[in-house]
Amino acid sequence: MLEIKHLVKIYEDGTQALNDINFKVDAGEFLVIIGLSGSGKSTLLRCINRLIEPTEGKIIWDGVDITSLDQNRLRQTRRQIGMIFQHFNLVKRSNVLTNVLSGRLGYVNPMKTLFYQFPSKDRQMAIDALKRVGILDQAYKRADELSGGQQQRVGVARALMQQPRMILADEPVASLDPVLAHNILGYLEKMNQEEGITVLCSLHYLDLVQRYASRVIGLRDGKIVYRGSKEDIVAMTDDQFREIYGEEAIRVSAGFQDKGKG
Repeated sequence: MLEIKHLVKIYEDGTQALNDINFKVDAGEFLVIIGLSGSGKSTLLRCINRLIEPTEGKIIWDGVDITSLDQNRLRQTRRQIGMIFQHFNLVKRSNVLTNVLSGRLGYVNPMKTLFYQFPSKDRQMAIDALKRVGILDQAYKRADELSGGQQQRVGVARALMQQPRMILADEPVASLDPVLAHNILGYLEKMNQEEGITVLCSLHYLDLVQRYASRVIGLRDGKIVYRGSKEDIVAMTDDQFREIYGEEAIRVSAGFQDKGKG
């Protein structure tokens, strides 16, 4: 179980990105975080694995406070937490297989990682991961030769290489068209349902939330302003919607639209 207790993040310029965030996530949940850009979604996810250091609060996973771990223990904990990024976060000049193998960096001798020397079993695991996401035929292409959807599949395969117990997906489909978005979220759903991997995923569009989430929290200005189930999202009132997205937002089929921008 993951428990976030009184989490606060204030950046050096004084911006308060998170303000007293509290929630729990049971093992095997598919929790979706919704809210406008700038609401704190990315900061929250990155605080959980300490890519961003929280200012205050605790992040407790299986009884261990992640915020108190030294770098060695944090490295060991991060092995179990996969991360999928909105902009893929691939090494563009490296080939696809090498990018996927980087998911094993937390498991191999740090000196060997300088030269990307991985055991044969890890290389086979990478091949299997690429098969699983349907792009084995792209294994030896440079990452920047791939389409956006293909690059995000590389990101999913890389996360699989960690054999994670939890995946943090930071706007993983924001730059993809609807078909590709369902494709990527379908991989996450399959991992969640078949392997019991806990998923925390930030999304914009309510139709995707309704399809994939088991539970939802809504952020606005760094605060939780909404909590609900998949069924609650389907039945969301206009007042609840505006509480998350602002008074000027109107609901459309793919999410929201600002009246002032047409």
